[in-house]
Amino acid sequence: MRTDTAAGTLPTREHLPASMAGRPVLDVVIPVHNEEKDLEPCVRRLHGHLARTFPYTFRITVADNASTDRTPEVAAALAAAFPAVRAYRLEEKGRGRALRTAWGASDAPVLAYMDVDLSTDLNALLPLVAPLISGHSDLAIGSRLARASRVVRGPKREFVSRAYNLILRGSLAARFSDAQCGFKAIRRDVAERLLPMVEDTGWFFDTELLVLAERAGLRIHEVPVDWVDDPDSSVHLVRTAVEDLKGVWRVGRALAVGALPLDRLARPFGDDPRDRRLSGVPGGLARQLVGFCVVGALSTLFYLLLYSAFRAGVGPQAANAAALLVSAVANTAANRRLTFGVRGRERAVRHQAQGLVVFAIGLALTSGSLAALDAAAYGEPSHGAELAVLIVANLAATVLRFLLFRAWVFPDQRGDTPAAGPAPGAVPFDGEPTAAMTTTTRTGR
Repeated sequence: MRTDTAAGTLPTREHLPASMAGRPVLDVVIPVHNEEKDLEPCVRRLHGHLARTFPYTFRITVADNASTDRTPEVAAALAAAFPAVRAYRLEEKGRGRALRTAWGASDAPVLAYMDVDLSTDLNALLPLVAPLISGHSDLAIGSRLARASRVVRGPKREFVSRAYNLILRGSLAARFSDAQCGFKAIRRDVAERLLPMVEDTGWFFDTELLVLAERAGLRIHEVPVDWVDDPDSSVHLVRTAVEDLKGVWRVGRALAVGALPLDRLARPFGDDPRDRRLSGVPGGLARQLVGFCVVGALSTLFYLLLYSAFRAGVGPQAANAAALLVSAVANTAANRRLTFGVRGRERAVRHQAQGLVVFAIGLALTSGSLAALDAAAYGEPSHGAELAVLIVANLAATVLRFLLFRAWVFPDQRGDTPAAGPAPGAVPFDGEPTAAMTTTTRTGR
């Protein structure tokens, strides 16, 4: 993968070859459940489009999850009629389960999926997968909410879609625009590391996939799509919305407590300019300074509010010590997670103990400043003068706190991640069909 290692430039990534010993470059999965009516026209239309417009070898995979109608027979007939079509049969329901199984069994370097109703215009398929084929992006999604998208659908679905994406932005800090569009793609090397971390097996599967990818710093490419609502869609809106909200709560809680091993995904897929070290500049300094300033501003405001509250009942020295102690614990926890990127409970107590030592230094600075003010005022200084002196003393303490945090409490938290090879302790992903799945396959183009 690395062909240019000159300082200051990024190594170029190899373009996927047009032919790889009979393996397709793209595998498009169509998850279905009781779709005997729509499956055949969908596959024929998709196959015709790919044969005319796609410049690489391809495969279409029908992933039937526990259909009770003629869907398995239709899928088997299509696999027999087209060499580039294969059919899987799973005995358990769940779109996420179907995608995980089909993607896991595929040997194609680029994996995609689309809904059987083909609501998304197929002209967006090549723009969707092109950044993955070139190596520029890790995942790609179709977006119905982009400015350039052209969408026709009823007000109920429009409201549900926009409300859901607002929930994702507000609760999980998601930055991608459309989590629910059934038109997505992923590089196989990314899927091998990412899929074992995704728990959901239903409709929340791809939302969880995107949230974890984004939190791990992977690159998500968005494509504006033309999309026409299918009035005969079998999706149950209320039940799906409830399951999605449960998934949002589960993932949000796991992210909050640091339970997800996202370090397995941190930049394992090639060079990243943020990993390059500049001479004379410690790695990650700019980002850490920004995070520390934000946390510092909020904790200073918190400290001043606490001081004012405590000052109503006790003297200035006691109020200062109590306010600084409470705000110091909160400041250490926030900087640990947000500024220096330390997740999980490991060494949390030690970090808090070290933070209290830093707090003691800050206490000495601020207490000394208050004592000096009291001596200079020859009496009782005003509350405004106390606050002014504390602000100046806290600024000096903040600079010292950052240096101690970076050099002593959280040293070297920006370790490089190996660019290749499985991460230690990664969940195996063997890429083979499961025992609960039967296959009818004919590949090629």
